[in-house]
Amino acid sequence: MPEFKVVISDPSTGRAEQVELKGDQAARLIGLKIGDIIDGALVGKPGVKLQIRGGSGRAGEPMRPDIPGARKGYFLLSGPPGYWPKEKGERRRKYVRGNTITDDIVQINMVVLRESQEASQKT
Repeated sequence: MPEFKVVISDPSTGRAEQVELKGDQAARLIGLKIGDIIDGALVGKPGVKLQIRGGSGRAGEPMRPDIPGARKGYFLLSGPPGYWPKEKGERRRKYVRGNTITDDIVQINMVVLRESQEASQKT
């Protein structure tokens, strides 16, 4: 069964919290892509909309939104994520993975898009 660490960032407060998902909860995230918007109830945050912004695999390789699918490999990069060039125009081959969540993903980064009226009144 898959197991993920989900980091949820809230730009309105500037805070981030980490939630661990196992079993059926984690299996619901498999197949989603970077940029997909999900309901917060999937990760234990009802009343909140979350957007997937990225993640990383077991070896620490980052997910890239411009590489389709669940593949991983060496790609020629000219900018982040995965490579930050020292000089203008510099490119390197770096080991990165695609934009789809699979069992090999360890961490998933999400950001809070908006809260419903009821969720904001409870806090």
